[in-house]
Formats: sequence, C-alpha cells, structure tokens
Amino acid sequence: MIPYLEGQVLLINKPLYWTSFDAVRKIRNLTGVMKVGHAGTLDPLATGLLIICTGKFTKKINEYMGMEKEYTGTFTLGATTPTYDLESEPENPKDISHLTGEQIHTATAQFTGPIMQVPPAHSAIKKDGKPVYLAARKGEDVALEPRPVTIYAFEITAITLPVVHFRVVCSTGTYIRSLAHDYGKALGVGAYMSSLCRTRIGSFPLTEAKEMESFISELQELKK
Repeated sequence: MIPYLEGQVLLINKPLYWTSFDAVRKIRNLTGVMKVGHAGTLDPLATGLLIICTGKFTKKINEYMGMEKEYTGTFTLGATTPTYDLESEPENPKDISHLTGEQIHTATAQFTGPIMQVPPAHSAIKKDGKPVYLAARKGEDVALEPRPVTIYAFEITAITLPVVHFRVVCSTGTYIRSLAHDYGKALGVGAYMSSLCRTRIGSFPLTEAKEMESFISELQELKK
C-alpha cells in the first residue's frame, strides 16, 4: 500500500446510494492510509466521477474542486420536491400537456452564463456553524443568499415527458438540484432532479474512472 501512503489521485465511479464519504472511508480502511479525501461531494442519489486523493496529493484537493464540472441526467417536470430531488416525495402536481419542445429547449437560455443561484435548503452548507439541512428537515424556514455561479452549457438532449434529459457544464459551487427547481419554475410547471451523473471534472473524464467494486477487489488482492 506504499503508493497510496505516498500519494495517489484516484478516479472512481461513485455507485448509486453511496455517499462521497462512504467511498473515502472504504479506501481509507482498505489501504490503511489516514490522509484520504475527495474533491467535490456527490449526493447519494448521484453517480459518476469522484476524485479521491491520498497522501501528499490531498494538498491538491482544492485545486481539483475548483475545476469546471460536467453532468448529465434527468429532470422530471410537473411536480416539485422539498429537496429538489428524489430524496423526498414529489408534490404540487401541475399539468404539463401544454408544453412544447421549443419551450423546453428555449427555457435553458436564461440559465446559461453567469447567474445568481440559491442553494437548496436541504444541503450541507453551514449557517451559524450547522448544516442547513438539519433545520430544513425539522420544517424550519431556511433563508440562503443567492450565489454567483457560471453555467457554461445547458442543453436538453432528449424529451420523454414528463422526463427531460440534460447535459450541463458549470463552475464549482453549482447545484444541479437548484437548476432543476429554477428551470421548472421558469416553465411554470415545477421540476425536480430525478437522476444525475458527473461525467467530467476539469480534464478528468468519467471514462477513465474505475468502478468501485473492481477497485475494492484490486486493493484486496494487494493485501494478500
């Protein structure tokens, strides 16, 4: 496990339902290396590229976190959820039968470029030293200030109503869940994020990432 102790940059395809910390903890336990961290959280319901650094390369985490990100996934139109994704139940159903393909495509334009975005109340952002999702889960009102982010590309790649498929390239700090919510509001029917996959961080593509299961097997073989 010497290479991991000295420092490695690992590209991992995070499995569905795993937290980003689950992946870090698994690698820490298997390698015995205490200095392990990730460069950008993925929610449990998201999959895709997770950069994990060990040893001296943990110093580069902030550099990787600042790189632009690319995502693909789906938004479901015609309802909202408190968490802006499927961590909570859809509510506020709206009729979407009047929507045209042109409306669905052109609504992306107002979210392209530098924009101000309000993060989800159900997020790990800290307010008064505590993650705001703790208050949100109790039903308390959480007021977060808009933050500047940049959406370099936002395209609808397929429409299978009520689901629309998208590709987004964005700056660090962008919440795709908030983008889903705001996009649905712009269409007047509501929307929530129903799937998400991070396909690139900077110049690191998901295609070069290892599946978590096969990486675990590799580490276990090294320990024999």
